[in-house]
Amino acid sequence: MTKLSVNINKIATLRNARGGNMPDLLKTAADIESFGAQGITIHPRPDERHIRYQDARDLKKLVTTEYNIEGNPVEKFIELVLQVQPTQVTLVPDAVDAITSNAGWDTVKHKDFLKNVIQTFKNAGIRTSIFVDADPKMVEGAAETGTDRIELYTESYAEQYTKGNHSEAVRPFSEAAKIAHECNLGINAGHDLSLDNIKYFKENVPHLLEVSIGHALICESLYLGLDNVVNMYLDKLK
Repeated sequence: MTKLSVNINKIATLRNARGGNMPDLLKTAADIESFGAQGITIHPRPDERHIRYQDARDLKKLVTTEYNIEGNPVEKFIELVLQVQPTQVTLVPDAVDAITSNAGWDTVKHKDFLKNVIQTFKNAGIRTSIFVDADPKMVEGAAETGTDRIELYTESYAEQYTKGNHSEAVRPFSEAAKIAHECNLGINAGHDLSLDNIKYFKENVPHLLEVSIGHALICESLYLGLDNVVNMYLDKLK
């Protein structure tokens, strides 16, 4: 089955809103693993407005499943990842002031930069992934950087899916996944995936190894409960 990695940024956002330790980020991560999730994802940003750099260090001592750290590979981020040694690092080209990730890498334009960063992480034994749009050129460009995987940026899929254009919504992702597989790249996906659209995506995107879901999963959990929602996702990803 496709693995579920839960992004816990929103738990950190809620904690930070009051300045204390409620909810407890570390306990929540441990609980999510105990509920059956196969991974924990965090996306620290330079202003630490949700996940703090110390959270990344503390989680390393706790996470027993796959540990995925996402972010823009600025110097501070690279140093953090090399220190923490997660299972996987996902490179995302988000601006400092971005509310959330809003585009994949131009892997052609930034090929040399990505190549150097990826080699640095691979030399440290960390699996690498590049956040890309479902564009054949960007997928092929990613393959030339030496990355282990790509993460398909799925916002456009989610947007079209809500309009009822299911087959049209998923087609670019199915095609991108086939090209990635031919290029010997592992395939991850994330952004705006939800209980409503995840099953169709899983059924129509071949070779899907892992999905990273945060915002929707936490919002759904407000109504349905965290344990229940994690297992609902696991059922849809079988």
